[in-house]
Amino acid sequence: MSTNSLNVALAMPASTARTVFPPTSLDPLERSLNLLSHDPIEDFHSPEGRAVLVEADVLITGWGCPMIDDAVLDAAPRLRYVLHAAGTVKHHIGDACWERGIQISSAADANAIPVAEYTVAMIVLANKKVLQIAQALHSTRTAVPAEQLFPDMGNYRKRVGIIGASKIGRHVIRLLAGYELEVVVADPYLSASEASALGVGLLSLDELVASSDVVSLHAPSLPSTKNLIDAGLLERMRPGATFINTSRGELVDQEALLARVEQGDLYAILDVTTPWVLPAESRFYSHPNVLLTPHVAGSLGTELERMAASAVQEALRLSRGVPLAYQLKAEDLAITA
Repeated sequence: MSTNSLNVALAMPASTARTVFPPTSLDPLERSLNLLSHDPIEDFHSPEGRAVLVEADVLITGWGCPMIDDAVLDAAPRLRYVLHAAGTVKHHIGDACWERGIQISSAADANAIPVAEYTVAMIVLANKKVLQIAQALHSTRTAVPAEQLFPDMGNYRKRVGIIGASKIGRHVIRLLAGYELEVVVADPYLSASEASALGVGLLSLDELVASSDVVSLHAPSLPSTKNLIDAGLLERMRPGATFINTSRGELVDQEALLARVEQGDLYAILDVTTPWVLPAESRFYSHPNVLLTPHVAGSLGTELERMAASAVQEALRLSRGVPLAYQLKAEDLAITA
């Protein structure tokens, strides 16, 4: 089959397609491949979905794509590639895709960039004690002696601990390279030589949490990482340190985190919690040492266009006979989100 005759179809809810793909974002596909329809397949088992599916060589998927299983693949005899315009593929890529040799790609790297940007912004603010000083100013409405309150404020030579050298963790490391900070990492899958190549120190998790001014969590949500940040680790965190979570709430023992925060000497910046929206009576809302944001670190607004562009570029690589840049392997799923 000639690569320049590849048929491409979208598979996701129409609302996702409208949100992620701006009006002109699919134009490059029409110039280099055959886009079967601007309307996405929402139901693989509908007559309309089957009619498009039977012709598709490439599926570009998005949030809410139905599961691609044996039945779907039986109805898609030409399908060879699934390009996901979002992060994890665990919710729609069935075992049959891997077993039949379908090549899978993800825009997880593109989605990692805004999370890393959010994280770095929060690290800089945390070390500068901006949130605490702002609260003091709002409450006193008079001059705030910032250096008297926080004599160790500032980012120069502070230690930032990154838990997890994931895609997001590595982007955070890259962005922090422009600051005069000491960056250390804890990751059981990262070798000393890889850490050296990244320009970071490699520590055990215990060492990292006990010695870092800011601890930022970037590990994947897996059965083995549930409550990774437990009461013992939280107790080891330095007085005055800040804990940042942009990963998943279930990686943290939230009751233990709240108890440590309520001791008054730990700060927490939480973009994710379990549940996603905490109950109205949660003390996380009212504690002055906690900043909650409603899962805004990931791609939103114009940042969604980066993920669309990533998937489109993957399709254009196929049209040129070039390997996928972000191809996933089945074994990757055991250690990634």
